[in-house]
Amino acid sequence: MHDDTPDFAPWYEANHRPLVAAMRVLCHDDAVAEDIAAEAFVRALERWPRVRAMESPVGWLHRVGLNLVRRRARRATLQLRVLARLAPVVTHVDPPAGEVWLVVSTLPERQRTAVVLRHVARLTEAEIAEAMGVGRSTVSSTLRDAHRSLHKKITTPEMELDHA
Repeated sequence: MHDDTPDFAPWYEANHRPLVAAMRVLCHDDAVAEDIAAEAFVRALERWPRVRAMESPVGWLHRVGLNLVRRRARRATLQLRVLARLAPVVTHVDPPAGEVWLVVSTLPERQRTAVVLRHVARLTEAEIAEAMGVGRSTVSSTLRDAHRSLHKKITTPEMELDHA
């Protein structure tokens, strides 16, 4: 290890659990989430002098994780298409964090990603913007829209009548 990496270990310790948690919710697989986090941190370590100098190293880390999730999802989709030609496959995986994530999983991809990064990884809007490659105002409006949508999906008609 080079002399320019001594501050990597505490950064890793502070950010490993939030990254794994976010990736776990996005990919619904503990082992895959751990693999993605490991790969993201390897890439960060390889580029540490440049990464630590970034405005949002945590945002960059989560962007790498998101890109790895997307790459795996594309590969899995392709594999399922090939397997479907051979024999129908039925898969069901329960969400790792309870029933509320079933509702979150119905959101459009951008909203779902922003919600996971905010509430699972506990990133700031600026860090989410970096991770998703969008502006902070886009993150703010995306989260607002996602929260409104979730509120509508979770609120039952009976509950709405009680508040009227």
